[in-house]
Amino acid sequence: MLWTDLHAKIHRTIRSRHLFERNQRLLVAVSGGQDSLCLIKLLLDLQPKWGWYLSIAHCDHRWRTDSEANADHVEKLAKSWGVSFYLETATQPLNSEAAARNWRYEALSAIAQANNYQYIVTGHTASDRAETLLYNLMRGTGADGLQALTWQRPLTADIFLVRPLLEMTRQQTEKFCQEFNLPVWEDSTNQDVKYARNRIRQELIPYLQTNFNPKVESALAQTAELLQAEVEYLEQAAHKLRSEAIAQGMANGANGSELRLNRRILQKAPLALQRRVIRQILQQILTEAPSFEHIEKLTGLIIAPNCSQTDPFPGGAIAQVQGDWICLTYS
Repeated sequence: MLWTDLHAKIHRTIRSRHLFERNQRLLVAVSGGQDSLCLIKLLLDLQPKWGWYLSIAHCDHRWRTDSEANADHVEKLAKSWGVSFYLETATQPLNSEAAARNWRYEALSAIAQANNYQYIVTGHTASDRAETLLYNLMRGTGADGLQALTWQRPLTADIFLVRPLLEMTRQQTEKFCQEFNLPVWEDSTNQDVKYARNRIRQELIPYLQTNFNPKVESALAQTAELLQAEVEYLEQAAHKLRSEAIAQGMANGANGSELRLNRRILQKAPLALQRRVIRQILQQILTEAPSFEHIEKLTGLIIAPNCSQTDPFPGGAIAQVQGDWICLTYS
């Protein structure tokens, strides 16, 4: 086996970041594109060192006329490599990128659950990480959205989604596929600029590379990596602060439809932590994801005059200042 720089890099990454243990069952999502073929080739080559049981899953969104042929192509590759193959085909139209992504993760989780796989592995790269950062930045988001493409996250209580290629660019996976003559299936929808992410990939990233920084993808991916560590720290600190503030309120008789926050405890904290505590609380009680305006409206009550009150949040929740307390009533 030819041992390349990418083999060495992913081997070190998996070991240093503890992405997998030895002898685990890995379900690898393979679309047939260059990133996923690079991923499965690397994992197959590393398999003797780690003792993994590898299988391939393919999700057919039925967006393209050649999607069935695409699925057959991936199945033949799986058979040629001697690994199990699972196919999930959409039964109804998926009319957006978000809907397709949600369906795909649900389908992969179902396959993993039914066949006892601990990990679902995808071929997201540093290029995807850079695109996600730009996409979420333009939509309006905080640090959480900018670092959203993380190395791993739980999909269920027992199954983790893992992305081992986040330090590799799309140019590197393309070169790897060429070097090993891997039969890449070209997805025509990747060229369709009606999708926002494709416009970022086809138009914005090349513009930034030409006019600002040739290595902009790596620079943005590094920014996402730094933000990930900071977000993890802030979330933990906010969780601790929230527990202290709510615990005081609970001790003063909050019931099932009322939540009380101690303003004096929150006032001592930096604004960044105040906002995170408020967002965590609103995520629990609102009927939709809290917006920046929702968070600011409730955060403002931390220093507002007594008896100040918000207008209703989505679902009818209302917050009011009562002395040292913010009292949130909700159904």
